[in-house]
Amino acid sequence: MTQRLDIETFKTVVASTPLVSIDLIVRNSANQVLLGYRTNRPAQGYWFVPGGRICKDETFNDAFQRLTYIELGEKTDIGQAEFIGPYQHLYQDNFSGTTFSTHYVVLGYQLSIDLKLSELPQDQHNNYKWWDVEELLNSNQVHRNTKAYFSGLYK
Repeated sequence: MTQRLDIETFKTVVASTPLVSIDLIVRNSANQVLLGYRTNRPAQGYWFVPGGRICKDETFNDAFQRLTYIELGEKTDIGQAEFIGPYQHLYQDNFSGTTFSTHYVVLGYQLSIDLKLSELPQDQHNNYKWWDVEELLNSNQVHRNTKAYFSGLYK
C-alpha cells in the first residue's frame, strides 16, 4: 500500500528533487489519443495525457495498475503497454502554487483501450477528449510536454 506524505514534507521533496512518474499515452481503435483538461498544477489549464507519480517502495507494475485505475477507471497490467521511453518535464510552478519549480522524470507508456469519456475519473481532469495526433500537435491548448510524446514519434 502506498502512503502519501504530509503537505509540508511533500513541498520540500518537490522543491528539492525530481519526481518519477508514468504517463499514459492512450489510443482508441480509431488511433486517437486521450487527453484530459488539467485542473491541477503543474500544467493546469492545458490538455494533457493521464498519468501520475510512482510512490516510494512501489514497483513499476503496481504503480501502473494504480495509475490506470485512478486515471482511467480500469486496472491494467504494465505488460499490456508499450514503453516508449523516458522524458523530462520541467515546470516553473508546482502543485502548491508557491514559488518553486517541479521536475519530473517521466516513463512514457502507450496502450490501446476504448474508453467512454463520460465514465472517466474527474480528479485531475475535468474534461476529456479524443484527439488526432496532427490536431494535438497544432493546438496551443495542448501542453508542450504532451506534444513531446508525438513530435518525435511522428516526424
